[in-house]
Amino acid sequence: MIKAVTLKEIERIFEVIEPMGISREAVVIPLRPQTPGHVTVRKDGKLEIVVDLNADFDDWIATLEGRIRDAMERGQD
Repeated sequence: MIKAVTLKEIERIFEVIEPMGISREAVVIPLRPQTPGHVTVRKDGKLEIVVDLNADFDDWIATLEGRIRDAMERGQD
């Protein structure tokens, strides 16, 4: 469980998105985790990646690529 998303977590998220061909500028990462965390495509086309407050970050990051792919398939919420 993390209380705030720091540069350390953001860098780990970038390690997931960059091999997928997603630009850092195309992603919004709020600094406050929420329960539940989520990945959505915003109306402006950017991916919003919200870290789950109650999940172990290592477990959560391991599922991030799949969550991103699912969100991109669904499109804008």
